[in-house]
Amino acid sequence: MKFLVNKLLLNGSSDYPTKESAELSPFAKELFKFNFVNGVFFASNFVTITKTEDSEWADIEPILKEFVKGATESEVQIKTVVADETTAFEGTETEIKIQQILHDYVAPAVEQDGGAISYKSYSEGVVTVELRGSCSGCPSSTYTLKAGIESLLKRMVPEVTEVISEAL
Repeated sequence: MKFLVNKLLLNGSSDYPTKESAELSPFAKELFKFNFVNGVFFASNFVTITKTEDSEWADIEPILKEFVKGATESEVQIKTVVADETTAFEGTETEIKIQQILHDYVAPAVEQDGGAISYKSYSEGVVTVELRGSCSGCPSSTYTLKAGIESLLKRMVPEVTEVISEAL
């Protein structure tokens, strides 16, 4: 069963098909403490949990829903960062989330329309981006910025209140 959350959990995905495979995931390790959990999968803004055959969703769904909500709110780590893992983004945790979302979700769509977007800054809830290429002069770029990019960032990073574009 898929449990959606209202924030970015992970860039990419992580699969923990067994209790033993969850050693580097505090979140998955906690889920495997339930004797009815048989597998855990994380991706951007959801957790998919596989149950054991002898359990019924009607019995366990409320328990899992409450656990996922609590673990997400208390920011239980999806996976422990290994020392040799590096990120291409810099800044606070919020800034890194913003940059990752722009990179993974927004940039490919903007590029399909012949444009480019780059992250400039984040301060007090306001994200500043730079639109280039066909986006810089496009009449619908303001709509795309507000209805598309701003809406996505507000949903996935609750700290974001506004997205503005810096002209070249």
